[in-house]
Amino acid sequence: MRARNRLSAAFVKRAPAGKWCDGAGLWLVKRDDGGAQWVLRYTLHGRRREMGLGGGDVPLAEARRIAERWRAVAAVGRDPMKERDAEIRAARRDDITLAVLTADAFEARKSELRDEGKAGRWMSPLEVHVLPKLGKVPVTDIDQRDIRDVLAPIWHGRGAESAEKALNRIGIVLKHAAALGLEVDLQAPAKARALLGKSRRERKHIPAVHWRDVPTFYATLAEPTITHLALRLVILTGVRSKAIRFLRLDQIDGDVWIAPAEIVKGRKGKTVDFHVPLSPEALRVIELARPFERYGYLFPSARKGVISDATMARLMERRGMDERPHGFRSSLRDWLADCTEAPHEVAETVLGHVAGSKVVKSYRRTDFLDQRRVLMCRWADHVTGETGKVVKLVGAG
Repeated sequence: MRARNRLSAAFVKRAPAGKWCDGAGLWLVKRDDGGAQWVLRYTLHGRRREMGLGGGDVPLAEARRIAERWRAVAAVGRDPMKERDAEIRAARRDDITLAVLTADAFEARKSELRDEGKAGRWMSPLEVHVLPKLGKVPVTDIDQRDIRDVLAPIWHGRGAESAEKALNRIGIVLKHAAALGLEVDLQAPAKARALLGKSRRERKHIPAVHWRDVPTFYATLAEPTITHLALRLVILTGVRSKAIRFLRLDQIDGDVWIAPAEIVKGRKGKTVDFHVPLSPEALRVIELARPFERYGYLFPSARKGVISDATMARLMERRGMDERPHGFRSSLRDWLADCTEAPHEVAETVLGHVAGSKVVKSYRRTDFLDQRRVLMCRWADHVTGETGKVVKLVGAG
């Protein structure tokens, strides 16, 4: 009996129900209802697979030609079914454009992004700098030169930070595309970085008021207005302005503010709330702000929601200051380093940072609340004009 080409075109037309082998893994499967299908059986990496090649209306000669093509693919260790799926996706060019895959990658990760997902800030660098030029290009065609060309105009200028974010997110999108089975160049972002070279733009830190000058500035916030009180609390707690703006009275338990994890940035991998110790001065500020409470928020906007992120910054800007509210976190951190003996991990926790290696983080269960309470009371003493000695933490060594 012949190993191949066992069937004839005439037999294929009148074949009864059953499975009929043409040889070399090609089978005609004839159903009782008269329908039929060509199937290729092959073995890859020790696993037996079956791949449909079309219905009974496919002529015998065409079925043999198709089968021969996919046998050759399997012979070199590639999976014919995966190869065919990739070809089908490639044929639907609109489905694998960078714009479509970017949106798909964003949706898949949005739950991990907290407020960045809702605000769309994750998408912004791509929407502004990349997608207008590369959005319609299939991800399988994207290479390092394409990426270099769209980012080069901003790589060394004012948009350097956005360019860096865009480059990183292109890498995420390409990994997402690869996970879907698309053949993309995962090294394209790294190659593009090499072509772009090291950014010549120096990163500028947010200007901060020196810790020695903080009491002078704090004393100028004497008016019982929402802006003055919010800025006072930013200084006293060392928490980012967003968390202060969204502060609710029901988050305060005694002298501890339980700040929800979703509004405390910088605690990557943390899903627990952040406990902020409140000094007597901080509690006094909160009491002064109580009359402004609306819809549960202590610092509401005149229209709706809470005060904007720019409200406090504008106050400092109008005074001709280069420093900004976020810089008071640096003021506090420098004070901790210069004027206290707080261990590094305690000082970092004051700012809401998660310090230490992955192993240390996984085993640490304390948030140093008692030690931080002492430090924040001393910081409040300094801020309000009372000078103190070097702070020593009992049992914190």
